[in-house]
Amino acid sequence: MTLKKLLAAAALLLTPALAFAHPGHGDNGLLAGISHPFTGMDHLLAMIAVGLWAAQQKGAARWALPCTFVGTMLIGGVLGFEGMHLPAMENAIAASVLALGLAVALAVRPPVALAVAATALFALFHGVAHGLELPDMSSPWAFAGGFVAATATLHAIGYGVVRFLPQAAAPLVRALGALSAMAGAWMLAA
Repeated sequence: MTLKKLLAAAALLLTPALAFAHPGHGDNGLLAGISHPFTGMDHLLAMIAVGLWAAQQKGAARWALPCTFVGTMLIGGVLGFEGMHLPAMENAIAASVLALGLAVALAVRPPVALAVAATALFALFHGVAHGLELPDMSSPWAFAGGFVAATATLHAIGYGVVRFLPQAAAPLVRALGALSAMAGAWMLAA
């Protein structure tokens, strides 16, 4: 797949989200679940970073990181739906943006078990935070389905950027990671 085709596919995936990304439509089901990851900067940056970081890995880590994130986020969502709260949740989510951005910027390749554990920890915080929002919605499971689909799409976009760009673009990918890390640091400071 060429870069042009990859960008066209990403544009097609993002275009429907632009139509309902602003609030006020009264939907808190599937469409809200799909749009939320694209409109929440913390989630957007963390999800793309997971995909970027996974693509920088070798072997099983390439699929293990995104799958771990989605699976653990679902578990966290159920725990949040049931009322579980985690300490310093917003700071942990901002820290995930910082840490994942740094992992991409530095092209860190830790042992798979360590990468999966870190990814799972970040996903748990993201999941619980969004699970706490679910009981107030008219369609919590539709929201969760849309949220999971959008999260996986963002992982795929990040992964595709690394895998389909020429190797010479590695500095660009690292720069994207550094920008994400800076955004995470800003979120922590705010």
